[in-house]
Amino acid sequence: MRAYTCGLDAAADVIGGKWKPRILWALHHGPMRFGELRREISGVTEKMLIQQLRELESRDIVHREVFHQVPPKVEYSLTELGRSLNEALIPLDTWGSDHLTELEASRGR
Repeated sequence: MRAYTCGLDAAADVIGGKWKPRILWALHHGPMRFGELRREISGVTEKMLIQQLRELESRDIVHREVFHQVPPKVEYSLTELGRSLNEALIPLDTWGSDHLTELEASRGR
């Protein structure tokens, strides 16, 4: 395992990929069950969502709570570290929203 070269390198390692930032964003307003997350994040497969949630859980960004009841219930929520990471994503969301038209136009080039 290589050392990070800077803070951005570390953050990108944690949230790298298409789905992790969207998972974090979906969990921004509180805990969600797996099915709720899957519906909220259009296009993600069940397998990919499970994989990404496990990776975020292993990095202490997402907490997985198992409720021992019938039927079984599992909820995912952000840890304190995950909430602070989400706060860092807010300016990125603002930038994307502010430049949505230009970014969509340039994507087709």
